[in-house]
Amino acid sequence: MQRVEKTIKINNISEFESKLLAWAQNFDIICWLNGNNYPQKHSNYDAVLAVGAQTKLSTNYKNAFQQLKTYQSNCNDYIFGYLGYDLKNDTENLTSNNFDGLHFPDLFFFQPKKIFFIKNNTLKISYLKDYKEEIKSDLNAIKSFKDKKSKSENEIKIKLRIHEDAYFQKLNSILNHIHRGDVYEVNFCQEFYAENAVINPLKVFQNLNEISKPPFAAFFKFKNNYLLSASPERYIKKEGNLVISQPIKGTAKRAKIANKDKILIQELAQNSKERAENIMIVDLVRNDLSTVALKGTVKVDELCKVYTFKQVHQLISTISCTVENVHPVTILKKTFPMGSMTGAPKIATMKIIEKLEETKRGLYSGAVGYITPNNDFDFNVIIRSILYNSENQYVSYSVGGAITAKSIPENEYEECLLKAKAMKQVLLNNK
Repeated sequence: MQRVEKTIKINNISEFESKLLAWAQNFDIICWLNGNNYPQKHSNYDAVLAVGAQTKLSTNYKNAFQQLKTYQSNCNDYIFGYLGYDLKNDTENLTSNNFDGLHFPDLFFFQPKKIFFIKNNTLKISYLKDYKEEIKSDLNAIKSFKDKKSKSENEIKIKLRIHEDAYFQKLNSILNHIHRGDVYEVNFCQEFYAENAVINPLKVFQNLNEISKPPFAAFFKFKNNYLLSASPERYIKKEGNLVISQPIKGTAKRAKIANKDKILIQELAQNSKERAENIMIVDLVRNDLSTVALKGTVKVDELCKVYTFKQVHQLISTISCTVENVHPVTILKKTFPMGSMTGAPKIATMKIIEKLEETKRGLYSGAVGYITPNNDFDFNVIIRSILYNSENQYVSYSVGGAITAKSIPENEYEECLLKAKAMKQVLLNNK
């Protein structure tokens, strides 16, 4: 389907972005992806907004990737959406029977009527031809947009799905699996949740994004379902024949004093336990990419490099490969779910995860992003994220960590609380 494009210069881009996202709340379906000007090599845009659905695909895991492949091929256009973690059941003989308070579909994609691409101070607008007459009025509406009074919110009472004693019991069970040689590493997660919760999703997202400033932030809305993501992690990107994946494994807290912060960076870079976590996942990603790559092209561009974010320091590796004549959805299917959210080996760890975790992961530890008409794509990893079903008034956020033979349960628990800090802070201060 043909699109009409227009490029304009914007004087105050941060003010425009804020008004653009607020204006977008008029739509039933929204995907906002924001890089927060975080310095990174592999970035096409600073921010992208897609709104309105010309067509859409919403499905659960059965034959989901095949449905997505057909949908993407037939659209031959930009599609934006997400892959839920439980699509693992489409790629392997697995199940998801744990509690689900959110009830999001496992996969949701849409072909947007209107797309806004932002790079530096340049805005590129891409509207489906049927809506080209709305470009001028939309721009005027965005530039003159004034926030309406927010909905009333209530006090959030956050509960733990797995309490501390049970967490330690489950971690010891995982360590037993590791010591027996069943698995090498398990990414074990726990849910924090609130019931009868009324929040302003846009306000919560803006506050979460402000205190985190991550490179893969996302605000996704469809009907009564919201993803408010401050993700620091890219799952996978394809540009031309190049595919890259950038798993995160290894976390350290920040220090307020610069010299102490530098010491923490050095300690993380040299920490054998944290490096081992990362390297195991690098090997898994290399193996996943080799199933779609041209022979001999899979390589590690960066190994265990420390990246600093507002809340934490992280070890990130970059793995790349070359592909040729492979459907984009095939690449996603062969590499999903991402190894950083499962552990190694994948199938065995996913069975342990299903047995020991108390909650269906759903959208958490899945991915949100887009596929272009040229079959390129870019997807994040849904971590450091708040999920909200406004109809059920259910709020959820989950955190986890990689468990290896060197893991100390008390330290793993503290790491979870550190990762949960930003989400807890914005929810408790949502008044």
